[in-house]
Amino acid sequence: MKEPFRQHLESASSLETTREAYRAGFITLALEKNHRATPFVERARALKAAASRAKTAAELLDREDIHSALLTAAGVSDKASSHLEAADKREAITGLIRNFLEPAGAAFVEELVYRFLLTRGDTLGGSMRNLGGALAQQKLTRTVIAHLKNGGKTYRWLHAGTGKWSNAPNDETGIEIHLRGLSWQVGNKPRTLHYNVTVAVSRSHVDLCVLNCAPDALDQQMLKSPASFLALGELKGGIDPNGADEHWKTARTALSRIHEAFARNQVRPHTFFIGAAIEPKMAREIWSFLESGIIENAANLTNETQIASLTRWLCSL
Repeated sequence: MKEPFRQHLESASSLETTREAYRAGFITLALEKNHRATPFVERARALKAAASRAKTAAELLDREDIHSALLTAAGVSDKASSHLEAADKREAITGLIRNFLEPAGAAFVEELVYRFLLTRGDTLGGSMRNLGGALAQQKLTRTVIAHLKNGGKTYRWLHAGTGKWSNAPNDETGIEIHLRGLSWQVGNKPRTLHYNVTVAVSRSHVDLCVLNCAPDALDQQMLKSPASFLALGELKGGIDPNGADEHWKTARTALSRIHEAFARNQVRPHTFFIGAAIEPKMAREIWSFLESGIIENAANLTNETQIASLTRWLCSL
């Protein structure tokens, strides 16, 4: 029987990300960044309108209606704010007014808005660093669900926010945004896909795994058992080619550790790699992992045919 990766890959070069895929990926990230920035821009507009009612910068100190925004402009993050006492927050706002807003004179409102956006820009930058991974997970989720639905299979899903499993909804719009796990059956055998799992056997964090159990049976004891794991994979959604090698090094270490740790327990789960940015040298290394049996399957996230093939394989295990 043909090895699963040969169903959609002919050589190492098949894994390489094309220039067109890189361009499309960067555009997607840019559009998403603008989308995520919209709430911050709207808050800045509202802040400008509210602060413009003050005649001097000093009057802002006792404006409770914009207190949170003043803290942000002072450089205090939401996380830091939760650890501060009321007196500390007032001191931070006082420092903002004395050192930056009052020296700006009549332009104190503009200075306030600029400083608010500067802090929120850092917040946005932090969330963007994780965006590639989130979008990759959502894309793979949509593909898995599509395959299950096309095959007439039902599924259950795990809500990341509530931690509860539910039956598939009638309206699946946006389900991938809040989903952390999926469960279905192959014949009469239960399968549960779970994202971001710490595997005790290999002492490594794995992007996704498929376990041969139903969600109701999934507990810490099950996660400690090598025999519970049917498949483990690394999913790297970053599209920047400059960071591709670093992502692969992280995945390579995790996959090698899994291969060795499970072998010591005389268990051999299926292993795979999915990446969005795959450069030529990286592609050759992945291919060598495939041919040597360290991993069983691989696909480029930007290639729809490859992802569809790998998903079919994953859902059939």
